[in-house]
Amino acid sequence: MGKIKAAKNADRYDLYIKSVQDPDSEVKFVRRTFNKMFHKEPRTLREDFCGTGAVACSFVRTSPENRAVGVDLDPVPLAWGREHHLAPLGEAASRVKLMEGDVLHPPDEKFDIVCANNFSYFAFKTREKLSSYFRAVHKTLNDEGFLYLDIYGGPEAMIPQLEEWEYDDFTYVWDQDFYDPVTGDYRCYIHFKFPDGSKMKKAFKYDWCLWNLVEVKDLLYEVGYRE
Repeated sequence: MGKIKAAKNADRYDLYIKSVQDPDSEVKFVRRTFNKMFHKEPRTLREDFCGTGAVACSFVRTSPENRAVGVDLDPVPLAWGREHHLAPLGEAASRVKLMEGDVLHPPDEKFDIVCANNFSYFAFKTREKLSSYFRAVHKTLNDEGFLYLDIYGGPEAMIPQLEEWEYDDFTYVWDQDFYDPVTGDYRCYIHFKFPDGSKMKKAFKYDWCLWNLVEVKDLLYEVGYRE
């Protein structure tokens, strides 16, 4: 897309890709890690909470032998991804499936890698729900396979604050709006600002539980994961 000078000309999913995601780097990392662990290339990947399916499509681009599935509850980003990520793949698009669905009830097939990027599993706000998700993933992993997660936290994550990052034609704003230390309830937004002074407020909203690393590791071990 061309230069963005105003909110009215901006596409929030395009802005998200430019400021938050780096699908090619993420795919490079999981491929390298898989190869190091199992001494072979991963051939199947499922991207949970996939949004526009950028990671799934990037994975398929790396090899004609690769297949990928993306799963998300929201049909809007899926439709955007089919137009902007899937269609440009040409014939390779036949090896990607972007599907509307619940990650607690994933496709009945096995994968080398399942990934839940950008802390998306924080959407499960109870221990029971998060455990159910980890268990559902575990059942769909090949014997030589892994679940890829990232995590967000630390003392500064618990403080309501705004952080800004400047890009060529817009400013990304991360808004830590609310945190309850008793329940772990956590609410954040992404806003965008533009050179003409216009803003795209609450382009993305996150209603999460701020899980910490110890809690996540304990649940993974309980379900049956191993390092």
